[in-house]
Amino acid sequence: MIKLRTLIIDDEPLALKLLGSKLKNIPEIEIVAQCNNGREAIAATIEFEPDLIFLDIQMPGIDGFGVIKKLQTEILPLVIFTTAFEQYALDAFDVHAVDYILKPIDDEHIQRAVSRAIQRFETGETRENKPKIIGAINEINLRERRADAHENNQTDKPTSLDNIERKIVIKDRDNITILKQSEIEWIDAAGDYVCIHTDAETHIKRSTLKNLLQDLDPSIFKRVHRSTIVNLNYIQKVIPHTKGEFFLKLGEYDQVKVSRNYRDVIKSFLSES
Repeated sequence: MIKLRTLIIDDEPLALKLLGSKLKNIPEIEIVAQCNNGREAIAATIEFEPDLIFLDIQMPGIDGFGVIKKLQTEILPLVIFTTAFEQYALDAFDVHAVDYILKPIDDEHIQRAVSRAIQRFETGETRENKPKIIGAINEINLRERRADAHENNQTDKPTSLDNIERKIVIKDRDNITILKQSEIEWIDAAGDYVCIHTDAETHIKRSTLKNLLQDLDPSIFKRVHRSTIVNLNYIQKVIPHTKGEFFLKLGEYDQVKVSRNYRDVIKSFLSES
């Protein structure tokens, strides 16, 4: 029998306790930790490397969406969101094949979500799940911006193209976003997509990591994992890990694993600093 090592996150103690008690009755679930906020969730995911997380979307500080964006593809488990969002927003999750449970949580919806998670785990659908989740998040954010613009009778101003600094172009349907490379903190890949992380947002671009690397400034962007590129300018701390691996602390919450095959890149960076 499959046993999914599971992490549950909710800032409401009663909701956390209720979800934990329900999951303990499901034999395929093994709860490895419980967290009260986004910061704890990121740290626990890195430490325990669970197969599945139940993640509350609406939390103060780093919300559920923020947790997903800050987790490297290689350590991102399967995700089941718990949420009180209105149905119009949840359509985005259906489109992008992301599991969610509406609050108040009931046994039937938990069992449905767990069954889907088991099916995806058995078929190996884990590492390529991140672009789908980010896509759902961006779709929700886009709908909210459109609703606000309609309410205020305003439209977004076009992005300025005056700066001649090296840039990355991201096309999403009819929208084109132009990112300065100096604003990109790190990039991780899943299948034919890459997740480009800046301080303000995570963008999805259809590209392989290898092809994108050719467009990046080689003096500041280095590959540290088969699925991860970092901007050296954002490294704040190098944290030793097991078996000769490292974690790079890139911001207040972002940590990226450096595999053994790429550790010489970091050693070289440290010797030059």
